[in-house]
Order: sequence, then structure tokens, then C-alpha cells
Amino acid sequence: MRFRTEIESIKACFELGHADKMVLLGSCFTDEVGSRLAADGFDVCANPFRALYNPMSICRCIDRILSGEAYSEADLTSGPRGYHCLDYATRYSGADIAALLGVLNDDASRLRESLCAGPTVFLTFGTAYVYRLREDGRLVGNCHKFPAGDFDRRLLSVDEIVAAVSDSLHRMRDAGVRRVVFTVSPIRHVADGLHGNTVSKAVLHLAVERLCAEWDGFVSYFPAYEMMIDDLRDYRFYAADMKHPSDVAVDYIYEFFSHTYFNVDTRREAVEYRRQYKASLHRPIL
Repeated sequence: MRFRTEIESIKACFELGHADKMVLLGSCFTDEVGSRLAADGFDVCANPFRALYNPMSICRCIDRILSGEAYSEADLTSGPRGYHCLDYATRYSGADIAALLGVLNDDASRLRESLCAGPTVFLTFGTAYVYRLREDGRLVGNCHKFPAGDFDRRLLSVDEIVAAVSDSLHRMRDAGVRRVVFTVSPIRHVADGLHGNTVSKAVLHLAVERLCAEWDGFVSYFPAYEMMIDDLRDYRFYAADMKHPSDVAVDYIYEFFSHTYFNVDTRREAVEYRRQYKASLHRPIL
């Protein structure tokens, strides 16, 4: 008898090895996969601007970085802790404008270099809800603990997502990106309400489906969402907050990921890199 709907193993039409470069952008699930890739010795740039959850903010980041335009004081908003770049995480806030812009532009240079080095790019979409600053209608990637009343929230349409992501795909391809892989984050955005989370994920799936059809050969999809929701499908595999996958769940998804994109020799090398990485963390008891 079978008590689970397991996801059948898939083999991508391309392979990745330790000589290949990878860029991962998107929700905090990206950080989990990125940290495992780094520990396994891969050349990976994962969320240098920290987590970005909606497709528009991810595209806005990519487009700005590839434009080569430096961040300036015009990109900052005055707020409760000095100055804030609302495009990104609360890390990008502070009283010293010069220092803040220095961090922003250093991280931008790092990401630009990675995107222009012929990488495979993994984009993980977390939610189809976006927030805009009421003052000027500007899309924000992070609210930086500003009062809720400063923002308007709405659900993106499939057409909006497809149009924005397609523009970014053109820019990435022109910059030398080899291919793009989409995932939908399995993390549950319960702040949207359970029904709202379901609607949001549905919009993301529909958008990704269209993008894969329209950009066949350049983009593809990895089923991280289905592995969590349809395969594991049990609260045993969630962290204590009941929203994020547990470490065991992420390890399971990452193992599937490695069999999808790495050959046997690469997986063997990754095991040795991981062994060395763990040894480097070990501190003998004196």
C-alpha cells in the first residue's frame, strides 16, 4: 500500500557542476537552498539583498542591477530609524546615508557580476501580494516596520506578473544568463489568511505556467511547492511556526534538487565538500 503521493524523480535537460555559477533570488526558502549549495562547494550567489517575496520586487531588483545605475539618496526614504531603502530588507536602513549607499552599491556590484557571468538563475516566488507606498504609489519590497496605514496592499494579476518577468528575462538573456528556473515557495504566507495564501500561490503557479510555455528552452520549473504540499503533506515536516518547512523537509527537497540537476560524480564531490565544511565548523573541546 502507498500512503503518500510521491513526486516522480525528474532529470533536467541540463546538468550543473562545481564549475557552473548559480544565482538564487527570491523568498527565504532561497536562503535554505543557497546555504546547502554553498556548503556543498558550489559557486552560488544567494539573495545578496536578502529575501524578496513577490515577483515584481524580484524583477525590480534584477532590472535595476543590470541597468548599472548606482543607488543614490533618491532611492532612500526618511523613516523611524533614519533612512531606508524600501526595495529591500531592513538591513538597508540607518542614519548614515553614505554608509547605507555604500552597502547597497557593494551588494549591487556583487549581484551584477554574478548575473553577467553566465549563471543559471533560480527565481523563487513567495506571494502575489504587493505593497505600495500611499505617498507616491511606489512598490516596496519590505515595509521596514513603517505604519501599516502608509501602504496599500493588493493582489497582482497573472498578466502583470508575466509582463514584468518577461521583461526581466529579456534583460537576463542579453546579459548572458544561460537559463532560468522558477520555483514557487512552499512557505505558507498565513498573514494573508489561509484562503488568501491559496489564491496567491494559484496566481503564481498560473504565471509560471505561462512563462514556461512562452519561454520554452530558456526557462523551466522545479516542483519544490508540490514536494512540500503534495508529497510530504504533514505538519511533522513544518517548523514550530507551522509556516516554514523544517530542516528535514528542506533536506528532502534539496536531495531531490541534487538528483535533478547534478550527475553522480557531482553529487559525490558535493558529499566531500560537505564533509570538509562540517569539519571546519567543528571546535574541539579543550
